[in-house]
Amino acid sequence: MTHEFKKIIETYAIVQKAGQKTVLATVISVEGSSYRREGARMLVLENGKTIGAISGGCVEKEVVLKAQSVFKSGAAKIMTYDGRYRLGCEGTLYVLLEELVMDDVTLDLIHESFVRRKEFVMKSWFSLGNNELPMGSELLFNSGEAKNLNKHLEPSQQLEVFEEKLEPCFRLVIFGGEHDSAKLCELACATGWEVTVICSPQSGKSKRDFLRASEVILSAPENYDASTIDSETAVVIMSHNFAKDVLFLKALKVSNPIYIGLLGPAKRREQLLHAYIEYHPEVDEAFLDRIYGPAGLNIGAETPNEIGISIIAEILSVVRKENVMSLQDKKGAIHTTRIKENETVEK
Repeated sequence: MTHEFKKIIETYAIVQKAGQKTVLATVISVEGSSYRREGARMLVLENGKTIGAISGGCVEKEVVLKAQSVFKSGAAKIMTYDGRYRLGCEGTLYVLLEELVMDDVTLDLIHESFVRRKEFVMKSWFSLGNNELPMGSELLFNSGEAKNLNKHLEPSQQLEVFEEKLEPCFRLVIFGGEHDSAKLCELACATGWEVTVICSPQSGKSKRDFLRASEVILSAPENYDASTIDSETAVVIMSHNFAKDVLFLKALKVSNPIYIGLLGPAKRREQLLHAYIEYHPEVDEAFLDRIYGPAGLNIGAETPNEIGISIIAEILSVVRKENVMSLQDKKGAIHTTRIKENETVEK
């Protein structure tokens, strides 16, 4: 959900220069089933506009209404929303509402974390039983610095804490600049991912061809530096040129993507892997295990848009470590929440 927080910060940086107040709403606890889980956030502007969402649309109006008292007093509060008779999820949400107040130093630290793809931690201090306590959130950066997002916050043992590690924004790197690449880029951007497109220098492609992409790089496979591709990045190789695809795969040897998708039939995948292994016979099995080809889930996709949807769905299933099935066939709750590393609890 880092991309949602990034949008909130970008909006805050704009409106605070105009002297407009904002209230940050954070889901810090959920009882029962809910549309979104802990860590969902939205920003309420003083003019009533909102950025982001913490539900499917039912809770947001209530958040805007409850935020008005925070605008007036500046003091954070807990909002309780019982959805048993109003939501399809039948759960209860506990939402921390706090006036967002950040200085330029804090904004610079957040921006630097986004650009350098560094994780940071957000702690939200709250009390479900006493709205008089000085609640709020703080950010903890890798540099060791801690910055409050609420000028009234006073962390204490009287308060509970919801802690979330915000990983770098999930990124998709697309090797190839054809029509289907543009469609995949569009869908991935709509999902909230950062997208980098690598095109041939002779392609004549530019940012105009991939309007929502974070960047478009013109590079031959042998000149591309893949060392910045980290574990919060998926890669799809779709240049429609076998020799280039082999070289792009070869370039990924120094990277650590969570997913590598290959376009084309299974036979082409085997040919690509054989060619790659000729370059690197000592290849790590873990690297090969991250390669999926043909890329995408079996949903009967035919058009470029449908193929893009199937690829994005497969990437999500790999990232979330989920076995693909219809939700009606899943036993238990839809969502799971991480409570500590390598451990999950059903909600």
